[in-house]
Amino acid sequence: MNNRLKIEAIDFFCGAGGMSYGLSKAGIRVLAGIDNDPQCTETYTHNNKSAQFINYDINSIMPSELSDILGVKQNNDYLVMAGCSPCQYWSKIYTDKTKSRQTAFLLNGFQKFVDWFNPGFVVIENVPGIFAKKSHSLLLKFCNFLKSKDYIYADGVINSFLYGVPQNRKRYLLIATRLFDKIELPKGRKNKRLIVRNFIGAENGFPKIEAGHKDASDFIHTSSNLSPKNMCRISLTPPNGGDRSSWKDDPELQIKAYEGKDHIFKDVYGRMYWDRPAPTITTRFNSFSNGRFGHPEENRAISLREGATLQTFPKKYVFKGPNQAAIARQIGNAVPPKLAKQIGKTIVNYYFNKNR
Repeated sequence: MNNRLKIEAIDFFCGAGGMSYGLSKAGIRVLAGIDNDPQCTETYTHNNKSAQFINYDINSIMPSELSDILGVKQNNDYLVMAGCSPCQYWSKIYTDKTKSRQTAFLLNGFQKFVDWFNPGFVVIENVPGIFAKKSHSLLLKFCNFLKSKDYIYADGVINSFLYGVPQNRKRYLLIATRLFDKIELPKGRKNKRLIVRNFIGAENGFPKIEAGHKDASDFIHTSSNLSPKNMCRISLTPPNGGDRSSWKDDPELQIKAYEGKDHIFKDVYGRMYWDRPAPTITTRFNSFSNGRFGHPEENRAISLREGATLQTFPKKYVFKGPNQAAIARQIGNAVPPKLAKQIGKTIVNYYFNKNR
């Protein structure tokens, strides 16, 4: 029997399914994705048909109940448990932390499942802030817990750009195992082709559209509306990496918060560069005012599908949600499938080399 077919995974905080999809492409059978957001249900199930979507808050379900639902036993050497919890609270990006505070310590909830199931492998992917604030984020406690369970682990901050993702997207990554004497993170490599030009634009299947364009098809080449003032701003922003300095001296257009402070947060209201990786695709990437999310030459923010493509979701991946903001949030929160595939391949290779 092919050893790769034995490996199974449970994807906690699965969201739209980026981790599940990537692991499956590495040859791992994903049993289930678990998330408390019902808006992710249709997206996850449509694209990960062999996996079960479990709409639960992990604090409201016991490990033994999950075991019964999935038919997964304890101490399964061929089980991978991935926990990629919502991360806004530990993000370096300025946000209102009040709303995200309840998600700040989800690692505790994930830990109880690792403790009970005792899987062969554990994966954590999150924002770098969880590592920088290790003692406060409960990461230190979780790592000590892993040691107490005789897991060894490798962890650190990686750039997704080195793993097939056309973004400068830094993430904290941990891979732990109780089956081997050592473990390493996937080896990254530079690829000059991972630039915006090679992923979006008319030659890549993205016809020109205007701000406010609505695409009712599953391709969702949909762009947010721009106010008259923001339309004026983006029209004055030079193509291919232009920023707000081009209109900073216009009293009608200048942002009051940046008067005399144009050296800070320079990406806000900026355009992407054609020949560089994209910036980190966030949950509000479809908004011109929330980062360098202006299209390199068209007068609009990038579309929902362009953001998904820069996240390395295939064009056939279908996103469902009640509105544009919900879909953008699914895309921005996701683990890029290409990164997830590299994580999965690393785990598969450890199993394969052990059993040769």
